[in-house]
Amino acid sequence: MLTTDETPVTDRPLRETVRDTIRSRIFEGHYAPGTRLVERDLAAEFNVSRLPVREALRMLRQEGLITDRASRGMEVSSLSPKDVEDLFDVRTSLEVLACRLAAIRATKEDLQKLQELLDEAERCLAKGAIMDAHRANSEFHDAITAIANNDFLRSALEPLQGRMHWLFRHVSDLPELIQEHRELYAAIASGDPERAAAQSVSHIGKYREQFPEDFRRTEPQLHRKRT
Repeated sequence: MLTTDETPVTDRPLRETVRDTIRSRIFEGHYAPGTRLVERDLAAEFNVSRLPVREALRMLRQEGLITDRASRGMEVSSLSPKDVEDLFDVRTSLEVLACRLAAIRATKEDLQKLQELLDEAERCLAKGAIMDAHRANSEFHDAITAIANNDFLRSALEPLQGRMHWLFRHVSDLPELIQEHRELYAAIASGDPERAAAQSVSHIGKYREQFPEDFRRTEPQLHRKRT
């Protein structure tokens, strides 16, 4: 049975536990772009049957984190600089709408959930659990989408979720990011959709400007030649 440091054993479906472990390894660079993911080998490593691995790989393919190369099988996807720019374009359109709707529809319980994720991110950062802090920050954005309560918006974002989270992991100044999220939370909690939309535009734009420098620094690893 799967028992890794990345993903503790829970009552969740096994396919989701396997998916989350593989996803974490992609985000942390253990599985670099172009790495082949062989169903049989993963099943043996995780000590599970091939079925949950197959389902996990299917979900990650839907997120865009892995690609089916036919003759090569499944491998970790890569993003070019243009892909990143295109992804920011889409993120700006969809996440700003999500924040606008969340400001209108958020309940007291919804706002409490957002507050808890912000507090969790800070706690994780304080104890040096950087990947857990990133995870909480990603879940903060996912929670906003859920609060927006728009099925079409959720369907549009779902195939991009993995790549969106990949973008989030490239933010280097986590204290500043958490503060930005607190300001976004305050805008949503105000109930003013225009304020929430404006804060979202500012938040995304700021990290869009910072991202290309980080991406150029890591680009040789992201686009190394496949053998």
